[in-house]
Amino acid sequence: MNMRTRWIIVVTATLLLTMLILLPRISEAERFKWLGGETALAANPALNVSPPQDQKGDITVVASYHNDTSIPLRDMKPQPALSKGQHENENPKIPNKHKDSPDPVVQDHFGDLRSLMTVNMPSPILNFNGIGFPGVACNCAPPDTNGEVGATQYVQIVNEGYQVFNKTTGASVLGPVGITTIWTGFTGPCETAGDGDPVVLYDQLADRWIVSQFAGAGVPTDECIAVSTTSDATGSYNRYGFHLGSNFFDYPHLGVWPDAYYMSMNVFNSSGTAFLGPQPFAFDRAKMLAGQPATFITTGITGGSTEEVYLPADLDGSTLPPAGAPASFVEFPGGGSFRVFHFHVDFATPLNSTFTLFGSPASAGFTVRSAGVPQLGTTSTLDPIADRLMFRVATRFFPDGHESAVGNFTVNSNSIASVRWFELRNTTVGPVTVFQQGTYQPDTTHRWMGSAAMDQQGNIAVGYSASSSAINPQIRYAGRLAGDAINTLPQAEVTLFAGTGSQTGTNGRWGDYSDMTIDPVDDCTFWYTQEYYATTTSFNWRTRIGNFMFPGCGGAPTPTPTSTPTPTSTPTPAPNAPGNLTATAVSTSQINLSWTDNSGNEDGFFIERCQGNNCTNFVQIAQVAANTSSYPDIGLSSNTFYRYRVRAFNSGGNSAYSNIARAKTPNH
Repeated sequence: MNMRTRWIIVVTATLLLTMLILLPRISEAERFKWLGGETALAANPALNVSPPQDQKGDITVVASYHNDTSIPLRDMKPQPALSKGQHENENPKIPNKHKDSPDPVVQDHFGDLRSLMTVNMPSPILNFNGIGFPGVACNCAPPDTNGEVGATQYVQIVNEGYQVFNKTTGASVLGPVGITTIWTGFTGPCETAGDGDPVVLYDQLADRWIVSQFAGAGVPTDECIAVSTTSDATGSYNRYGFHLGSNFFDYPHLGVWPDAYYMSMNVFNSSGTAFLGPQPFAFDRAKMLAGQPATFITTGITGGSTEEVYLPADLDGSTLPPAGAPASFVEFPGGGSFRVFHFHVDFATPLNSTFTLFGSPASAGFTVRSAGVPQLGTTSTLDPIADRLMFRVATRFFPDGHESAVGNFTVNSNSIASVRWFELRNTTVGPVTVFQQGTYQPDTTHRWMGSAAMDQQGNIAVGYSASSSAINPQIRYAGRLAGDAINTLPQAEVTLFAGTGSQTGTNGRWGDYSDMTIDPVDDCTFWYTQEYYATTTSFNWRTRIGNFMFPGCGGAPTPTPTSTPTPTSTPTPAPNAPGNLTATAVSTSQINLSWTDNSGNEDGFFIERCQGNNCTNFVQIAQVAANTSSYPDIGLSSNTFYRYRVRAFNSGGNSAYSNIARAKTPNH
């Protein structure tokens, strides 16, 4: 064989090898195209390394099937009322997998707590009626009351109506009109088959409004999202229709983040009879602000039917997260911990997007509320909606570097429906911790369907419904100042509005959520909207809107709150380290910790854990009060080693760590 022949053979072999390598990539590139606005872009295992640990599902990209920019809403003809059945879309239940346990943070020792209370929870500044039954385009119940405050306006949205108010006077600026008015001339289900579960947000980073509701002929399969072109909610909107799939996509809740509008969904089969799992979505914020064709990225259903549902973080305040920081999704702690997922989305290279478990600090124990809430004058009870977090997970960053995310859900405390509120720290940069949590049950009145937010000072307010066999449902709120004792809402409760009737004949469908938001201009004024009844009857709900502000808010943000805010003339010495830490497995999912308290000046203890026989990557999972010497760690995996360490803290600093204790949960 001469040299020329050998050279031809070598070149031919090289070309063949190159084609074998490139053809799969070319084939994969063809899959990147969108056919009819709905073809998925899915990860190809042959082209990618193994996904990160806890990666959920395959990455899918879906384009809006239609988008445009509307004429101003104020120039549109309001959509007429439609003839509908009396019940709004069904709200399928999430399977209850929680193991009830004693509540260590319930605030029911009110001989002690009332000594902390003063009548300084601020009274309402404005207090006025919002949209009422029969609403607009929906002779239905419940209203699913939601609202948001912007630069100059307050917008309320219910099933299936929309109204704009002057935020200074409370006077109506537009409406109420049907939400589908926004999609006039858009065609498709967004215009003709809007089904409710509405959400309105204010993107204060861009001074724009976001309005959404799901849609579909019989089954909600689409999400309709409109982004205003200015800060005027009565102006024009960039409108989008997205087809999510053929399942029953329920309970859409959105959050604003710098790189995307994030949404969570509870997904059921098309008949709504089987829970399939939660699903996260990220919509291309930059394209939607510009009115350009946009896409969403999703991982598909995560975790399956055994996973608890979650909500995305919704950004408050003027301090931004670190550049490129992923959005957090916080999971209902039915499994014993607040599992926090990070959704890193990359619209330029979608296959770089990830949805991963970032932290899972333990929640204090609680009992799920399954019974209905009683009312005055009727045997009809109201659904506590206790199988999920309530809207919103309000998240803000402070100039001193810490981050807080506040939220709530409903629990059963001493046979009373009660609000469990919480503040997580550092859900974005980590380590994720539960800074404080508490169950608010000051008396035998039931409190449920809450919403929580935090102002620029770190003060927290929680609004909710309140009812009992002795009163009609009322709208109330309570709160805490940043310097109050942690784990408490000691600022005296205020009634925003006392209903004069109870609800009957609606299968207990009181509502699925309410909304507490913060004025983006002063970053101090809380706005709350919720429902009530004027007379005891079926399908005659009313809604109320009110705002208030803690005295002194508006200056420089309060430094990071501690549990010992009282200054002293000499520095407080750090506490001694706890000792004799032991860990004992008591079941396949629980390890009990015990230690010796060697200090008399601690404010509490931080408990840290890592997973593995010789692990070293400890993460804080809990914070307990002073003089505590034990802790039950629940929601663990069976047949698994865990290592623990504990340290005390006070205003003078942290102690050294205790010894490390290890235990392994049994296999069965």
